[in-house]
Amino acid sequence: MSDILLEAHDLSVVHATPAGDVHALADASLTLSPGEFVVLVGPSGAGKTTLLHVLGGIQPATTGTVRIGDVEVTSAPESAVDRVRRDDLGYVFQSFGLISALSAEENVELPLRIRGVDAGERAARVGRLLERVGLAAHAKQRPGELSGGQQQRVGIARALAGSPRILLADEPTGQLDSHTAAQMIDLISSIAHDDGLAVLLSTHDPSVLARADRVLEIHDGVLRPA
Repeated sequence: MSDILLEAHDLSVVHATPAGDVHALADASLTLSPGEFVVLVGPSGAGKTTLLHVLGGIQPATTGTVRIGDVEVTSAPESAVDRVRRDDLGYVFQSFGLISALSAEENVELPLRIRGVDAGERAARVGRLLERVGLAAHAKQRPGELSGGQQQRVGIARALAGSPRILLADEPTGQLDSHTAAQMIDLISSIAHDDGLAVLLSTHDPSVLARADRVLEIHDGVLRPA
């Protein structure tokens, strides 16, 4: 885990309100390395999602820098940020974010279609990914026909479709029962340790902490080692 894939320094996000400035993030710094499973813990509203959105190039920072590979995401042109999001980052959402009219395999295939991957390679990669997350037998089913845990597995497969180096997971077990959540953490941990991705997972579930290689804690936008 010597190579740093993501490096963030002094990230702040400040929202101006009639009552004064609100600091959603305050001088947050961190690194992520290959094969590392990092857990970000904190209560609701502490800044977990804001931090993940800034790291993923979804939300701008007020101050500070994020570097992924050779791209400084916080200052790069949008075309370069799009490339990083497409090639280097996978994102897993708490709400699954699947398209209800598409089957499991079509949801996973979508980012590959957008990238122009040819049909044969798309089919092979989608098949491998659904097998990887234990859903090969459910490829033709739509999200409404799947359990919450199965939908989240589709979301993880979709996040991995572009062969990212970094996986950001925003409360991926928040809508799951404890047994299904534990299975999901097993899967995500294996993606870090077996597949070599740098994984940052946010949660308010203390049971996840024992599985982490490193734990970061955030309160009122302030990030520190736990």
